[in-house]
Amino acid sequence: MIIVMNRNATKSQIKDVLEYINQSGLKPVPLQGTERTVVAVIGDDRNLQKDALFGLSGVERVHSILKPYKLVSKEAKKVPSKVRVGDVVFGGKNVIIMAGPCAVENEEQLINIAKSVKKSGAKCLRGGAFKPRTGPYHFQGLAEKGLKYLAKAGRVTGLKIVTEVMDPRDVKLVSKYADILQIGTRNMQNYPLLKEVGKTDKPVLLKKGMSASYDEFLLAAEYIMSQGNREVILCERGIRTFEKYTRNTLDIGAVPALKELTHLPVIVDPSHGTGRKSMVKAMSKAAVAAGADGLILEVHTHPEKSIVDADQTISTRQFRELMADLKKIARINERKI
Repeated sequence: MIIVMNRNATKSQIKDVLEYINQSGLKPVPLQGTERTVVAVIGDDRNLQKDALFGLSGVERVHSILKPYKLVSKEAKKVPSKVRVGDVVFGGKNVIIMAGPCAVENEEQLINIAKSVKKSGAKCLRGGAFKPRTGPYHFQGLAEKGLKYLAKAGRVTGLKIVTEVMDPRDVKLVSKYADILQIGTRNMQNYPLLKEVGKTDKPVLLKKGMSASYDEFLLAAEYIMSQGNREVILCERGIRTFEKYTRNTLDIGAVPALKELTHLPVIVDPSHGTGRKSMVKAMSKAAVAAGADGLILEVHTHPEKSIVDADQTISTRQFRELMADLKKIARINERKI
């Protein structure tokens, strides 16, 4: 259920509504809009009396939300949300490009990559300090040392840092160094982790599970938002199908579909979405044309030497060429890169 306050509702009237919902054993979540406040009611609201709500001063409308995700749904907020990371805004006129190596390997190499992608127009530096690997004997990342390298690269270049957190116990540590906390596809339904990042004040980049439905994806985002963190960015990163030629099948249709269902920004990962560097350029352009609010790309000065995911990593030269093409595509949608 959502309660729409009238345009001139006072703080006192909004407080009365919140207290009434609390007394009913439910959780009220106020959503501040540009013109009015909407209060989302979290919990089983079947016994909450609409007539009683209308009796409260300042209440204009009461709607039942049919979707299982209340805070994420467009029913709760029709205006697209903007997630701000300093001066970088996801969901605005700019298409935000995040680029960097799959895994942080060493400080010098990372800073060189960061300087190059910044010069080409990237706003965020991606890089894994903790790596979820299929095999236990594969490179698992540099952990806190990698986080320190990322933080230094961010200070040197001014790029915002996005990196993955895999364990609820590491959320505080990763938050110390990163600007954006990434939840990978394998952890999309790691509910203790979702709740923990939901308690932070850091924006969260949530990747769609490789076999997840849109509803499951949005319910994962709801877990984060239900804990108080409203700064969530959704990421389509490919789904697992019967096709073997590509690592995954990139679902470009997820961009317009998710924008019909939610007010949250949606970005795309063409690197994991295809697993083939030869396809990254085409799928990046397709994603921007489809209306994506950003891209997250694996870029390396020497892709052939990349410790992780060399097959899907493009060079800094290829990234520079791609950015020139993306700027043209963005202009068609009246956006900028």
